Amino acid sequence: MKKHQITALIIDDERYSRDELRHLLEHDHSIDVIGEGDSGEAAIVKAIQLKPDVIFLDVEMPQMNGIDTAKAINSLKDPPLIVFATAYPDFAVDAFRYGAIDYLLKPFEEERIKETIIRLEDRLFNANHEKEATPLPKKLAIESEDGIVYIDPNEIIFAYRDDRMTKIVGKVFEYETKTPLKDFELRLKDYRFFRIHKSYLVNLKDVKKLVPWFNGAYQLELHGHKETLSVSRNYVKALRTKLEI
Repeated sequence: MKKHQITALIIDDERYSRDELRHLLEHDHSIDVIGEGDSGEAAIVKAIQLKPDVIFLDVEMPQMNGIDTAKAINSLKDPPLIVFATAYPDFAVDAFRYGAIDYLLKPFEEERIKETIIRLEDRLFNANHEKEATPLPKKLAIESEDGIVYIDPNEIIFAYRDDRMTKIVGKVFEYETKTPLKDFELRLKDYRFFRIHKSYLVNLKDVKKLVPWFNGAYQLELHGHKETLSVSRNYVKALRTKLEI
């Protein structure tokens, strides 16, 4: 038996899209769609009136788009979770920046909807019953010129800023994006990532060895990466503390 039925609000300016999403959501008995709306303004009003657990929110809407709507909703007392449901992949980075729990692309796929529902159940169950930290996001969205890549944050060894680009480095991949390094630091805060330099962010689980260098600085050896990274002396003490926890 389900311990909690999730109440949902669907906001999309296209009636067909709302009907399609409602059908897919209500196919799972853990979801109860308690309202719909066709604008950002309607989303805010209905969020206050109906107090849903989650809002499925379109991005491209007239007057007030989904990103601006999400900002407004997040300012409410006890705001609902937000899942963006849109035909446009270009807004994924902004969506996760404003706390979206998931990002669904049209045309909607049943299996993808199921994944979202499982994620919602995990988040709501932990928040309402265990009072523990919220579940870690399973994927990190990296927006590049070729599209949006979704990767497991645990597979990232380190990230660094190079001129106007941020490089994301793993054992078998390297991606670059215009998204600032500080944004990734925020989105990865619940994982064991630590800034070792103003331009470098490393995954502490991949740290192999800390080697003294000069003037109080250190060199960092990482599993899965041949080159060492420089640790600014301003970060050494905090880094050693983190590694010993």
